[in-house]
Amino acid sequence: MGRGSPDPSEPPGRAPGSADPASPPPSGEDPLEELRRQLADAPVEAVVGNHCYGLFELAALHLSHDPPNLDAARLAVDAMAALVEGLEGRLGEEEATLRDGLAQIRLAFVQVQGARRPPE
Repeated sequence: MGRGSPDPSEPPGRAPGSADPASPPPSGEDPLEELRRQLADAPVEAVVGNHCYGLFELAALHLSHDPPNLDAARLAVDAMAALVEGLEGRLGEEEATLRDGLAQIRLAFVQVQGARRPPE
């Protein structure tokens, strides 16, 4: 993943040092304002990367349905591709991991799609 080993106490995809969104905000602070502050403090590359990971998970979810929802999976894969490929060189240290994930979910899509076709 990035430089050094990830902290196993933090879920994957969370920016290092960011607060746990499930933990209560400091007393007297509006929870929405606290979330806005956390978002503003997070590196933009990390936030965009987290959205890419979410799109990967969404595509995988739709591919795993029985039967798979190929239209929904295709949209999620295309959205992830738009971000990863459209922002090439701007996604920071996670860019290589995001590109690998995009290649993997594309391959999974093609495999599931091929399995759904009747034999010729």
